[in-house]
Amino acid sequence: MLPRNHAVDSLLQPFDGAVPGISVLLLVDGDARFARATGLADIERHAAVTMATNFRLASVTKQFTATATLLLVARGVLALDAPLARFFDRAPACWRQVTIHHLLTHTSGLLDYEALIPAGTTTSLRDRDVLELLRDHNELYAGPGTAFRYSNTGYCLLALVVEQVAASPFAAFLREQIFAPLGMHGTVAYEAGISNVPRRAYGYSRQQDGFVRTDQSLTSSTLGDGGVYSSALELERWDAALAGDTLLPEPLRATMFAPHVATPAGDAYGYGWFVGSFKGQRAAYHTGETIGFRTAIMRLIDRRCTAIVLANRSDAEPLAIAHALLAAVV
Repeated sequence: MLPRNHAVDSLLQPFDGAVPGISVLLLVDGDARFARATGLADIERHAAVTMATNFRLASVTKQFTATATLLLVARGVLALDAPLARFFDRAPACWRQVTIHHLLTHTSGLLDYEALIPAGTTTSLRDRDVLELLRDHNELYAGPGTAFRYSNTGYCLLALVVEQVAASPFAAFLREQIFAPLGMHGTVAYEAGISNVPRRAYGYSRQQDGFVRTDQSLTSSTLGDGGVYSSALELERWDAALAGDTLLPEPLRATMFAPHVATPAGDAYGYGWFVGSFKGQRAAYHTGETIGFRTAIMRLIDRRCTAIVLANRSDAEPLAIAHALLAAVV
């Protein structure tokens, strides 16, 4: 186990007690070197966070969307250079130059769907609604492949591409092709009124007089960009799969973690992962941020060392905690 570390203890202390909580896991060579769950998953019911509590992953979901896409590439039924317009009727003409690779790397130039949501909208959008919002806009922020611009739109459309090519609803494809084979039976791409999230954490935001539940928003029902719920325990299985050929052959795993495009922050983006370095070692990471949840996962690419941090409160800083965990063993 990880020796007592005051930096980690200090970062986790605010989650102790009757407040929204956190679940933290450090894996080294596939073994848990540090695991801690503290705080509450549901304040109203005083339900404690455990290592099996399922949190909304937000944009950490994008690595599952990327993997689903690459599974179809591995099977020879989808090409990375396939144009987006091929998959949708009435696609804007500019989509003929946008490829699957551009969607995966946030270089499509597609408009942000969040900026197109009509005023007065009260029903949460789904991936199909994102498509409809974009159909009437034959314009891009920049030429495909010319610039990195983080795009939730692109990952919503990737989910729809997977649905069409696999002839399966995206949530079902994730469940049957990724989650179930890995034994991630509590992990789910959540669809309100359709699916159930066991051992669910609810999201909260701090206000002057305490924490208020802020669990869902207009963009909480899209799946490709942020709709997966999972736990630290089940993400341990996910991390193990990424270390071998369980899901993807090595060449496709290598391209997933390759630095395809530079980002303004000075690192790079692969397929569903930011790629950079940590204390001189190659690292891949992603964070998730949505109303009431903050999450992060960070992997050292050339050795089996991974930090997973899941919190159900908007004021959490999970990447800083992931850094502190990794710094204790690197």
